[in-house]
Amino acid sequence: MEHENIIDNVKNVIVHMEGVETTYLLNEENREIVRELEKKADEMTLMGLGRGDNKGVKAVLKNNVVFAFTTNMDFNWPEGPNIILMHGERVVGHDLDDETKLEEMRACKDKLVIANIVIYDTSVLKGMNAKTNPLVVVMPPKTCKELECVDKVCNVVLASPSTPSDEYLKGKMGLEYPHGTGTFLLGFDFDSSRS
Repeated sequence: MEHENIIDNVKNVIVHMEGVETTYLLNEENREIVRELEKKADEMTLMGLGRGDNKGVKAVLKNNVVFAFTTNMDFNWPEGPNIILMHGERVVGHDLDDETKLEEMRACKDKLVIANIVIYDTSVLKGMNAKTNPLVVVMPPKTCKELECVDKVCNVVLASPSTPSDEYLKGKMGLEYPHGTGTFLLGFDFDSSRS
């Protein structure tokens, strides 16, 4: 009974976050489907830059409880970076939300800006082989400040799923795919040490 109360408390916080529309509690079957969809998405070329690695979704799926929720254009994304470009062990780029900084980066001859993604050193692109030595597009796990103070909750992780997972989750929630609507996954563990 206590776990159900905690889950209800978390759901209540999620639905009151600005820009959140619908929530869905994932069961084990849903989790396994998302895990498989993410594996397939990781193997695809992302944005023409390299293969993916959605570390955020992988982290969320390890939690005791996992919610999916839909967002509209009013949702405040967690602070960036939301995409990190890796080449081997080296960070070679990331996304930027600050338009002023993006303009500064566009003015630098040794940097490449694609939409809102900055590649620090374009020489990495010359030595790259998409099959044997690709860029890896990492989507890192994010925090969710709104849930950090919820009683008996710990290890809160927020993640943006790949397009196939996004479509699957919207389908489970009975939603169409309107422009401007996205999905997030949020996981947490039960913390019996907090009261």
